[in-house]
Amino acid sequence: MPKLQELQDLTVQVRRDILRMVHKVNSGHPGGSLGCTEFMVALYNELMELKEGFDMDGKDEDLFFLSNGHISPVFYSVLARKGYFPVDELNTFRLIDSRLQGHPTTHEGLPGVRIASGSLGQGMSVALGAAQAKKLNKDSKLVYTLHGDGELQEGQNWEAIMYAAGNKVDNLISTIDYNGQQIDGATEDVLPLGNLRKKFEAFGWDVVDIKEGNNLEAVINGMKEAKSRTGKGKPVCVLLHTVMGNGVDFMMHTHAWHGKAPNDEQLENALSQNPETIGDY
Repeated sequence: MPKLQELQDLTVQVRRDILRMVHKVNSGHPGGSLGCTEFMVALYNELMELKEGFDMDGKDEDLFFLSNGHISPVFYSVLARKGYFPVDELNTFRLIDSRLQGHPTTHEGLPGVRIASGSLGQGMSVALGAAQAKKLNKDSKLVYTLHGDGELQEGQNWEAIMYAAGNKVDNLISTIDYNGQQIDGATEDVLPLGNLRKKFEAFGWDVVDIKEGNNLEAVINGMKEAKSRTGKGKPVCVLLHTVMGNGVDFMMHTHAWHGKAPNDEQLENALSQNPETIGDY
């Protein structure tokens, strides 16, 4: 089990990866990626039970599905730093013929990626299929998903949320990146989400709040609490309260960096706030 300081160092390095990736091609989504860095680092390095190597079946190991696929920079960095593919492949982000496209895809066979995602609202439906397959196969491992809060404005989510509870899919933990921002502004201004805790509970889910979603200890403890609630007849929702653009002061608390790359000067500023800890690619 990695020590907390090791996870914190990795978190800083993943942030550097995100910033450098989107800067190099002047394209990508840094805001949500930076906000979910602690969660993704904790998930892959502390929380999920994973096998050596990668196969698409994912039998006898926990599975993760990234529904809000536009935050691929954090996904790719965490996968590479975990050893799924060479770290220097991050240099190919969003280039023609790269395996690291702007939204994750499967046709190039990138290890760690099981579904193409980024068409918002679909990830939970896929995850439900995987979770039910595990039950049919008497596989005791769990299925994890991550969704944007603005993504919940897509109606398909609520069909899936209703289905999950109705069919007692209790080996599923769906996390909502609850940062209150989306591409066009604050979620409250674009289309208010209301009280998500009460909504999920009304749909038959168990709900865990992680109020400090950019604190590694809080994320780890909250996700372990969520895991303890699986297997009890209800799917589990985690409301992960994060700050978009976390770790870079001029990117925080605004939707402006949802899909905008930093220029040279901004990159230098952002990297200075996140000193190299492990080694850049």
